[in-house]
Amino acid sequence: MKKYLFIPVFLAGFMMILGSVFGPSVEADQKAKDQTLCPVMGAPIDKSVFVDYEGTRVFFCCPGCKSEFLKEPEKYLNKMKSDGIVLEAAPTSG
Repeated sequence: MKKYLFIPVFLAGFMMILGSVFGPSVEADQKAKDQTLCPVMGAPIDKSVFVDYEGTRVFFCCPGCKSEFLKEPEKYLNKMKSDGIVLEAAPTSG
């Protein structure tokens, strides 16, 4: 009888291991995050320093970072997107 108990215990353990390796990742469970850090320096943002870019508003810690961002905006936007950051929509006029 003891050798038959081994099989379900073994299978349960094996399934737990497979679930942890191939199951949903921690990243999939994370929710979208608001921007709180400068994409250039990683410092806390100053909401008075921003640029509206392609319909979104990107905040920075200082004016120098704004200039740096505009040199390669897609680089910083892709990083923020991969980090789960959701940018505010830029206000529309009219």
